[in-house]
Amino acid sequence: MTDTHAHLDACAEPPEELVARARAAGVQRIVAIGSGLGSCREALAIARRERGVFAALGIHPHQAAERDAERLDELRALLADERAVALGEIGLDYYRDYAPRDRQLRLFEQHLELATELGKPVVVHTRSAAEPTAAALEGFAGTVVLHCFSEPELLPVALERAYYVSFAGNLTYPKAQQLRDTARRVPAERLLVETDSPYLAPQPRRGRPNEPANIVHTVAALAEARGEDVATLTARLDANATTAFSLPMGEELVSE
Repeated sequence: MTDTHAHLDACAEPPEELVARARAAGVQRIVAIGSGLGSCREALAIARRERGVFAALGIHPHQAAERDAERLDELRALLADERAVALGEIGLDYYRDYAPRDRQLRLFEQHLELATELGKPVVVHTRSAAEPTAAALEGFAGTVVLHCFSEPELLPVALERAYYVSFAGNLTYPKAQQLRDTARRVPAERLLVETDSPYLAPQPRRGRPNEPANIVHTVAALAEARGEDVATLTARLDANATTAFSLPMGEELVSE
């Protein structure tokens, strides 16, 4: 299994312990997410230390009014590292509105320009912003991963443009039937799964900090929702992660 979105630097426990438990649970790879320059440096440092861990680096829309948003040259330098496989998470959050919307949109556009320059995929955060997110992405020709998908109204655009759609632990919640119905409509070759650790722990671990080992619960719920065999779906999800992030073959969390 591949956890395509985990904030390892935001977890209370050391990354080494989280990776060890993930390995024991059958997780083969993790994409560690950086949100802000300090977080990006830490995510990249973890990816350099831990076999099978890679990094996605970006400035979160919540931080669009902070100084990091003016330091994209530093982000560009970090993205030059071979362990950096994507820009993310980036995007628009009009639900919290922690930053002015015009600043969020400008930062999102700058990230997309940088991703085009570097030829890297983008990991997109969108909340209560389906239409402006779709509009901003319209001219972007690269690979798009819709992180923690929770806006069904964005699905037609995602299907039309062949975006990857990533589901997190909220897929497992009893009241998330609409999300499970949405998951059935995504083509198998466009599915991804994530934990968004330490957030959104799946139902069997709800109320506790999330971690990459818990990806197994989301995969099981996704397989049940789609009426598919878990092993078959897991293999498909891993292949999708390899393609979406251009992950190297043969590098996994398993001990050498």
